[in-house]
Amino acid sequence: MTEVQVLALQKKIEADLLTLFGSPLLTVSDMTKALNYSSAASIHQSISKKTFPIKVFNMPNRREKFALTSNVASYLAEQALKSDQSKKGEEK
Repeated sequence: MTEVQVLALQKKIEADLLTLFGSPLLTVSDMTKALNYSSAASIHQSISKKTFPIKVFNMPNRREKFALTSNVASYLAEQALKSDQSKKGEEK
């Protein structure tokens, strides 16, 4: 997968997430679905342990954590690239 293909995939994923969730901000509940986590609690635990792979932030007067849709899309595209590279390495 080339860098251009990764960027195209990232834009496609971002567009899909925007269509699915209707916002450039994703809540933990949204991320649970988008990243296929088993529960919101598992994401909260990962955030508290500082092992969550995506930058999250707070909004004033809101208790929830948020992430930008573009950051989630970028992470997913990077993971697809890593998967593609590891498969090519196994084939050799």
